Amino acid sequence: MNANQFGKRLKELRLAEGMSQRTLGEMLTVCNQTISFWESGCREPGLDMFVNICKFFDVSADFLLGIEE
Repeated sequence: MNANQFGKRLKELRLAEGMSQRTLGEMLTVCNQTISFWESGCREPGLDMFVNICKFFDVSADFLLGIEE
């Protein structure tokens, strides 16, 4: 997974919804530090969580990975 592109897209989607890292973490049942790690590229979500993020924001995996616009 291209962590930098994933993190950038995740942050863009979160901010577009006006959510804090804490709020998104609560929605996905992870802590805000986990969201921070994902956005900074320090860590990556597991496959199940990745699918949940795609569903939550109603975007394709290709978009979230930066494969398509």
